[in-house]
Amino acid sequence: MQTIPFDQQLSIVIPVHDEQDCIPLLIEAIDTTIPSALDYEIVVIDDCSKDNTWQTLVTLTQRYSRLKILKHAHNAGQSAAVITGVKAAQYPWIATLDGDGQNNPADIPKLIDKLLQQTDQQQAYVIAGHRVSRQDSWLKKLSSRIANKVRGWILKDDCPDSGCGIKLFPKHPFLALPHFNHIHRFIPAMFYALGVKTINVPVQHHHREHGRSKYGLNNRLWVGISDMIGVIWLRKRPFHVTSVQSYQQPTTQQEVTHEQLSH
Repeated sequence: MQTIPFDQQLSIVIPVHDEQDCIPLLIEAIDTTIPSALDYEIVVIDDCSKDNTWQTLVTLTQRYSRLKILKHAHNAGQSAAVITGVKAAQYPWIATLDGDGQNNPADIPKLIDKLLQQTDQQQAYVIAGHRVSRQDSWLKKLSSRIANKVRGWILKDDCPDSGCGIKLFPKHPFLALPHFNHIHRFIPAMFYALGVKTINVPVQHHHREHGRSKYGLNNRLWVGISDMIGVIWLRKRPFHVTSVQSYQQPTTQQEVTHEQLSH
């Protein structure tokens, strides 16, 4: 696959679930750290949160004109939220961030710089963050380390930290991939099957200041290892999101639209 040009246009896609306290800080950090010369949007997908995440996002749209928000009618998982966001994105390049505030938006320009340094016009790239100093519990770090070692040995995806939420990749090749639950953990491996090369960039990782992690030993290590079988066959646990709610800056107060995004 040939290089897909980066024309200073970017959609930042953020899946969230029960992150009412984290998301205002994250959007503010993006607004203050992303260079103004970059034409970008922020696409946040609320995966049917039980707290006030959606209400918080609606309020934030009044302050941040670049913010586009969508909400799943039912909890569909992080991968489904990422896919919904990529489909809704208007720009040809996607940067993903986790919604818990542990990724630093200031690392996005570093990923872009690394992409622009590549000179092989016959090669397409994914730029992946690598958390060199993780601020997680010993159990999370151990389970991720084991899963990454096994995944790298089996899938040969040249990515030491596939679970890192911050990545930069082209939109349309991603949408051409087979979509399955937990694809967000295997983006480099899936692109590898298309001949796309992964370049890893050291990134920062912060302590989680609010909320709690949605992942533990069972759904990080054991599920991750079992998913590798599905990745090899490019199909595992398919899902279908039936209804997505999007909020658009209203011309009248609280104008809300609904749209169908089929996966």
